[in-house]
Amino acid sequence: MWYLDSGCFKHMTGDASQLVNIKWKHDGYVTYGDNNREKILGVGDIGGKASVTIKDVLLVDGLKHSLLSINQLCDKRVQNNI
Repeated sequence: MWYLDSGCFKHMTGDASQLVNIKWKHDGYVTYGDNNREKILGVGDIGGKASVTIKDVLLVDGLKHSLLSINQLCDKRVQNNI
């Protein structure tokens, strides 16, 4: 299950099986609203040929929920003039 989140700036998940085209990373962190940090393990896409593809989803160590950033969706919409 994915949650729409108006407070996060990037799409992110802790479940690598949700992603395709993963590019593994060896640096970078996500900082949460309570100032806790978790390591970014990679970045990939969700979706596929039969559905909408959402690109640049972060794979974050220990994240228990999958989050879709409303801000990032709106920014992408404006860039594509949708």
